Amino acid sequence: MRKVVVSLFAVVAGTSVAIADDTGCAAFKWPVTREEALFAVAPAAQSGADLSVGEAADVALVPVDTISFTVPPERAPAAGTFGAMASVAVPPEGELQISLSDEAWVDVVQDGKAVKLAGFSGMKTYPGIRKSVRFKPAAGPATIQLSGAKKETLKIAVLAPE
Repeated sequence: MRKVVVSLFAVVAGTSVAIADDTGCAAFKWPVTREEALFAVAPAAQSGADLSVGEAADVALVPVDTISFTVPPERAPAAGTFGAMASVAVPPEGELQISLSDEAWVDVVQDGKAVKLAGFSGMKTYPGIRKSVRFKPAAGPATIQLSGAKKETLKIAVLAPE
């Protein structure tokens, strides 16, 4: 009887893990499948790079204490963390969806002011994508500020929301 109970428990536990794996990126508030594809082929970039909407980059970060952010990050980065800045041209629709491979803070700055966050979705347990955030800046040039990263590289995708 004990073997039957242990076997039944193993089957139920295995099924639960399979179900959790199947939900995968569906647990995000919006689709992140584009990011998965873009992250797989993301070219290397440095802090200060020009990013294009519809593309991703694998950004080499620098210590946050060496960056002159346009405006202070909304969440002050911890000592010993990394960050970067990048430029982006906001499309006429005026919306950006920025997704990151790992933990970091994202700010979008336009005309010397931080743009308010319009939406957030994240999962700590999903491999390859940690979070996806949305902003509604005006069309035109903007700066993406990354801060508080614990690793020295970070993949970032800049997309128009679906």
